Amino acid sequence: MTTSRGAVRRLFAVPALAGLAAGLLAGCGIRATEVPTDFGPAPSRVRCSLTEPDVTTQSARAGVPVQVFLLCGSSLVAVDRSVRVPDGAADSARRALVAQGLLDELAESPSAAEKEAGYTTDVRGGMTVRGPGPRDPDDTLRLSTPPGTLTSYALAQLVCTFSDSAAAEGDGSVVLGGPGSTPVRRYACTDEVRSRPGSAEPPSSPVTNDG
Repeated sequence: MTTSRGAVRRLFAVPALAGLAAGLLAGCGIRATEVPTDFGPAPSRVRCSLTEPDVTTQSARAGVPVQVFLLCGSSLVAVDRSVRVPDGAADSARRALVAQGLLDELAESPSAAEKEAGYTTDVRGGMTVRGPGPRDPDDTLRLSTPPGTLTSYALAQLVCTFSDSAAAEGDGSVVLGGPGSTPVRRYACTDEVRSRPGSAEPPSSPVTNDG
């Protein structure tokens, strides 16, 4: 079989052009590859991190600056909020007012920016909180829903939010009970609860109802 001179030149030209392309890529600092490379989609916004303060949420209500714990990924993350507390309220009344404001903030749907960053809440609306009953310790907060019936996520959100606010005692613990005169318990927010609220419930201990 004979091969024309033009065909021979074309056969030799293909590897030559390939070598030239590889050389140009190498000169530009790009390594040549023989197979297509899929680098995946462009990186999205980092979850659980707001790139700037959420002024929409912060300015929605004027009041006392507070923080509430929302769920993000598999942990609790503190976000800024504010609650209204009337001037001149007594200590027990003030504690209950702060707790109700925090509860309302937890039950409110996260803002658009917070949702985009991955924030959610497991606390449902309609729940109320009041101060201690006649035989309760002074720092008791009684919920309209028994704490034991809440999901582990919602209970962790409540305990960690209350314990980090004026609704708690100085040691950071919080005494919670259900409606009526049901027994109350003292709860604590730990690092384990903040990092694994779905599987680590806030540790608690019984509290006598005679103060």
